[in-house]
Amino acid sequence: MQDACAPGIEQDARPTANAPEKRVFIKTFGCQMNVYDSERMADALGAAGFVETGAPEDADLVILNTCHIREKAAEKVFSELGRLRVLREARRQDGGGNLMIAVAGCVAQAEGEEIARRAAVDIIVGPQSYHRLPELIERRASTRGPVIETEFPAAEKFASLPAPKLRAAPSAFLTVQEGCDKFCTFCVVPYTRGAEYSRPVAQIVEEAKRLAERGVREITLLGQNVNAWAGEGPSGKTWTLPDLLAALSEVAGIARLRFTTSHPNDMSDALVSAHRNLPKLMPYLHLPFQSGSDRILKAMNRKHRMEDYLRIVDRLRDARPDLALSTDIIVGFPGETDADFEETMRMVERVHFAQAYSFKYSPRPGTPAADRAEQVPEAVKSERLARLHALLFAQQTAFNAAMVGRTLSVLWESRGRNEGQVVGRSPYLQPVYAEGDPALIGHIADVEIAGASQNSLRAVIKNLDVDAT
Repeated sequence: MQDACAPGIEQDARPTANAPEKRVFIKTFGCQMNVYDSERMADALGAAGFVETGAPEDADLVILNTCHIREKAAEKVFSELGRLRVLREARRQDGGGNLMIAVAGCVAQAEGEEIARRAAVDIIVGPQSYHRLPELIERRASTRGPVIETEFPAAEKFASLPAPKLRAAPSAFLTVQEGCDKFCTFCVVPYTRGAEYSRPVAQIVEEAKRLAERGVREITLLGQNVNAWAGEGPSGKTWTLPDLLAALSEVAGIARLRFTTSHPNDMSDALVSAHRNLPKLMPYLHLPFQSGSDRILKAMNRKHRMEDYLRIVDRLRDARPDLALSTDIIVGFPGETDADFEETMRMVERVHFAQAYSFKYSPRPGTPAADRAEQVPEAVKSERLARLHALLFAQQTAFNAAMVGRTLSVLWESRGRNEGQVVGRSPYLQPVYAEGDPALIGHIADVEIAGASQNSLRAVIKNLDVDAT
């Protein structure tokens, strides 16, 4: 499972079969939380008469939902805006009417003024204000320049959004926590998402029930620091994440639960115990450690040492021996020496990760680390990352290979690339493909793993009996 704010996803809005009067195209960059946010933007706009289209050429409104975690994220946004400007001019010349352009998400929050100065956009909206998109569209009609909304009303956002519309999928994301109070020196999240905010229990459980009614079998709880979630319970008492997971385990129809992304400092004994006590909580956890060097961790303001991280890993594996771990690692943080990097390599060898997301450090404007003098040369970062990738590749390949011959339960999610093939996810989040009837989609069935690669598993469906829950 990927970090809730890690790079790797670019997703376009799903096409609709109708030909509406007002059409919106949403291009999503970055993390799972942005995917969730894009769906909720579509919900908010749907209440205002917009429906989604799969192509910007067909849209009346194009939204770029941006992520600031990627290197050169702003440059990528400006490049995309350049293409949209050409499309808008061509439409005007052909008499096709106007194309409204909006930039949403973390780049909009962090660099809204620069976007307004450099690009001809209509709306700039931060990640905590997208529930106001219908209002901002109306305001733009009577305003000369772009409408900019970059406040942090997280509670207002969730209270104002309409109920999610029907989207047929066996798994779904559900944001329960946003923002960050940790202020790691390399990270922009506290500046783009604001302070930590936890949604109340009643809101989350109600959304989970609606998802289950639509056929969702697996829910992934999202948050920048999801294990710091502390929401108001039904009696007014504050609940913690283990309490919430236990409540969601009781929602009829939900067979699997996951959560991401966790911070080591918030991995409580109760949450460790939840991995032992809740059968629906999948045996896979994303737990970033970022660097194996205590000296670098201190410079990152991570507030944990490697001794702390290893102690957590041991506790988790005692509670759930089959638990698999993934992580995030930054290579070449300012001041990182060869000795610091070797400590990271030893850390990876010690823990053994099923999957990991590793990146060369790149400065994020406005973060403390960006101004540090001891920047590591790019060639050194590249060499270190190549070595780390080789080790992580070997570990992931070995983890998948160890699945061959085992029986795993798979949630089938979609048709495969080939005719008569279905694709799903194992409890460890591995993609699994097999020959099978598309009627399996949305169900969980046992398979025998017949082959493995670094990125996926090949399976044989053992029987056609599927779960009835």
